[in-house]
Amino acid sequence: MEYAATRFSLDAPALSCERYGCGHINSTYLVQTASGRRYILQKVNGAVFPDRRALMENIIAVTRYLAARSRDSREHLTLVPTLEGLDYWTDAEGEIWRLYDFIEDSLCLQAPETAEDFYQSAVAFGSFQAKMADFPAHTLHETIPDFHNTPDRYRKFHAALARDPLGRAAAVREELGFFLRREAEAGTLQQMRQSGALPLRVTHNDTKLNNVMLDAVTRKALCVIDLDTVMPGLAAYDFGDSIRFGASTGAEDEADLSKVEMSLELFAIYAKGFVEACPALTEPERETLPLGAKLMTLECGLRFLTDYLDGDRYFHIDEPEHNLRRARTQIKLVADMEKKWGRMTDILCRL
Repeated sequence: MEYAATRFSLDAPALSCERYGCGHINSTYLVQTASGRRYILQKVNGAVFPDRRALMENIIAVTRYLAARSRDSREHLTLVPTLEGLDYWTDAEGEIWRLYDFIEDSLCLQAPETAEDFYQSAVAFGSFQAKMADFPAHTLHETIPDFHNTPDRYRKFHAALARDPLGRAAAVREELGFFLRREAEAGTLQQMRQSGALPLRVTHNDTKLNNVMLDAVTRKALCVIDLDTVMPGLAAYDFGDSIRFGASTGAEDEADLSKVEMSLELFAIYAKGFVEACPALTEPERETLPLGAKLMTLECGLRFLTDYLDGDRYFHIDEPEHNLRRARTQIKLVADMEKKWGRMTDILCRL
């Protein structure tokens, strides 16, 4: 990592290079130079992202586009060139490294400390959508093909159910029935995308609060980070996953389902921030935001149950029924959204 740092155009010699942050995918380091300037150095995880060059092409295109439309350098990530003037460095083993300017006078939260923090995360992702509204989304690579192709997720679910390698299906018939009864509706967003009823957007696809940088003093949104999953998609994908994760009153693997519901208060807070920050949304897009929340939650639960049926080969688990517990929390959230559907749509109509 120390040698990797020297391959970039630092403003002064590096004094330190230490592990940084809480990320689980890429290897991340904080570099500090003799001048006091700081940088973020990352080695991209090739096991998670096999086509790392396509990933970097997306990031290069998006960061340059954002830079041209921002007033403050803290409103976007900035790639630091290599000594050869390239946007990333490839080491002798074929690993890809990149260096970003450190966003000074900022903070990153693992969880909201106030309702305002959640609102600002909505502003950040809504602003990202607004700034990228005129970018030709179809030119980006799909770093994870069919990531939010819910009908394809159902295809994989049916294949795992047919295999049932551990004989688990018989004990989860209630959960299976829940997803099967909603299969027809699950493809709605994908169908609207294919028909052109919803415009193709540049989507972030990992819309958690810890991917938002806030100003350290004002705690207002500065920018979004971790652009590895940026690709073509729908605004409802980013909005929906934010609600799935951020408006739930329980942990993703909460065992006590009585603690799990979709908070209408948090839904309203996020919807307000997202819609106000992104006036470029079309009327059909605004109308399908609640559907995005429901279908992204349904899709995630389906993925957990698929992995449980298939022997827990994808998601890390801490005990044998971990994925089943995760699936049940998503089921509870979807069911709660259905109960609150009229109020969810009313909230969007009033914005």
